Amino acid sequence: MKKRAILALEDGTYFVGYSFGAEGETQGELIFNTSMTGYQEILTDPSYRGQIVVMTYTQIGNYGINPEDIESKRVQVNGFVVKESFRRYSNWRAKKSLDEYLKENCVVGIEGIDTRALVKRIREKGVVRGVISTVDLDPKSLVEKAKKVPDISELDLVQEVSTKEIYSWNQGDWRLLEGYEKRENDRPLIAVLDFGVKFNILRRFTSEGARVVVVPPEEAERFILERDPDAVFLSNGPGDPERVVVGVRLVRKFMEKKPVFGICLGCQIIGLALGGKTYKLKFGHHGGNHPVKDLRTGKVEITAQNHNFAIDPDTLPPEVEVTHLNLLDETVEGIRHKELPIYAIQYHPEDSPGPHDSYYLFKEFVELARH
Repeated sequence: MKKRAILALEDGTYFVGYSFGAEGETQGELIFNTSMTGYQEILTDPSYRGQIVVMTYTQIGNYGINPEDIESKRVQVNGFVVKESFRRYSNWRAKKSLDEYLKENCVVGIEGIDTRALVKRIREKGVVRGVISTVDLDPKSLVEKAKKVPDISELDLVQEVSTKEIYSWNQGDWRLLEGYEKRENDRPLIAVLDFGVKFNILRRFTSEGARVVVVPPEEAERFILERDPDAVFLSNGPGDPERVVVGVRLVRKFMEKKPVFGICLGCQIIGLALGGKTYKLKFGHHGGNHPVKDLRTGKVEITAQNHNFAIDPDTLPPEVEVTHLNLLDETVEGIRHKELPIYAIQYHPEDSPGPHDSYYLFKEFVELARH
């Protein structure tokens, strides 16, 4: 017998479904992801810290879980919502079911609800706070709990997901029947400032020939002064970019001395450091099918995205230009400084399982670091 579970929203709406994964109660900001595959990568993406993820695709878990397709060392989401989860899976790499994986990582999930109605409510109302529970089945009680969930902008989520120590990385892209390649690159040396970095960003830089060292934000200034890396990269991560004061300060200190590149949260931090402002999107961009136009070439790339905040283009100074634009809502997807070697991308060019239209960005930055 499946155990009953309830998802309640701060606006009074609630959905009755069934528990999968761990039992208990969890809370967070609800967002939806439109990707049809890649649920394991989504679960382990540090940028989802503090959030409950709703998958719009109806069948999740059908290819199971394997030990390789991870973006961090643990599941990062606060909760998981699907229409239908599969206990029986089929994939030659799979080692366990999604249900088992969530149980092992103490993540509460709910299935069997009308995810279309839930997504429609998020699109209409904007991001909402919610609670999933298998222990408290009183909707009124859960709605009151949802109203008390802290706003994500009030939380210092980067501190929860960033590394506490400096480490080197030598794992490259995954090869069929071989696994992840190991590479011992020498130069260029790229200092990766970890605000919640995804492993596939590190793999991409390594595969392009860079030597990668991951650094806690608090140790970054000392590391850059002592080790003199060829370039500095600012990673993705969760939460409000305005809370990442250390990142803004580091960009301003080194942007005239080193090439600087940022992805997602790193892009927003760079935008703030260059004098711009950020704002929170109504329900964010989360999925693998966002068309983005490169304004320099006119080409359109299909991109994967996961962000709740964006740069306000009207606040950028004249020396900073917008290079990429989202064709769905015309929000900023890329910026660069006109004179300094500093640029940033809002979407995820490294995303696994894809699309891979934007892999060229890693090659460009590694080449810039070499010179």
